[in-house]
Amino acid sequence: MTSSAPYEALVGSLKSLRERVMGVNESVISTADGLLVAADTATAQPESVAALAAASLGLGRRTAAEAGLGGLRDVVTRCNGGYVVVLAVGDHALLVILADEGLDLPGLHRESPATVEQVLSLLSAA
Repeated sequence: MTSSAPYEALVGSLKSLRERVMGVNESVISTADGLLVAADTATAQPESVAALAAASLGLGRRTAAEAGLGGLRDVVTRCNGGYVVVLAVGDHALLVILADEGLDLPGLHRESPATVEQVLSLLSAA
């Protein structure tokens, strides 16, 4: 992103999702190949999260294709301390959600499509 305005709008989208869905703590937007685009993080290393999430999304897409279940929507990793959710943003980007054990997963699935569309629109305009 060459201008701070699109970056700030992307971070605003991430913060809005955090405010709307219980349990969402941090989030990252990256390219599909793992390069950091924007982040709303306090403790996570956004560059590392971006790279690892891109690998996770790639594996999920390949698994979905082999299983013949259609296009991949998300990869959900449940951990002892919470969740890592990776959402495809078109073909060239992804959104990573880091959440605690209290994550409202149905709420995330309900609210995230609008955020994904907004992020996709902002990335396309940049």
